[in-house]
Amino acid sequence: MKNFKLIASDIDTQAILDELDRDPEIWNKSTGRQDKIPVQKESRSIPIRGLVKSKINGRKRRDVHESRFTTTSKEFPVIVDFIKKFAEEHNAEMGRAKVVNLKAGCKVYPHIDRGDYYKKRDRYHLVLRSNDGSFLTCEDEELRMKEGELWWFDNNKAHGAHNDSDGDRIHLIFDMLAK
Repeated sequence: MKNFKLIASDIDTQAILDELDRDPEIWNKSTGRQDKIPVQKESRSIPIRGLVKSKINGRKRRDVHESRFTTTSKEFPVIVDFIKKFAEEHNAEMGRAKVVNLKAGCKVYPHIDRGDYYKKRDRYHLVLRSNDGSFLTCEDEELRMKEGELWWFDNNKAHGAHNDSDGDRIHLIFDMLAK
């Protein structure tokens, strides 16, 4: 496979899932992704790291490099620690991060993450919950990611996802910039 790389498997994600399960309403607090990004309209997300709005200075959001932990991230210390540890172990700078829920039967429509921010960073998916494996496509490749797996994939190429299971598909999606 040229567009996907398995980084780790059998990661114990129970502590992260416990954090997420504490407040079922957390998924309804941030709706910008589904309201503003048509290809993401069927997903729900929890922002963990986001762009620094004061650094936009006339740039498009997709060209803003500066990021920071969100206020919401304080509710998720296990997720924050996972991202920090990954960055340290891989000698990388943390970028944006979010937890994304794709309900049964829903899709993330094919798209390319455009902009200077995305061109320079690597994209990772940690599969937290998925009944039958998480279906993801990137160009002409298809893959089913399993719970506890951490994958890199090339988000600068056309990619999309479909949850064809009968349960929620939840991923921690984060970006890293190699130092």
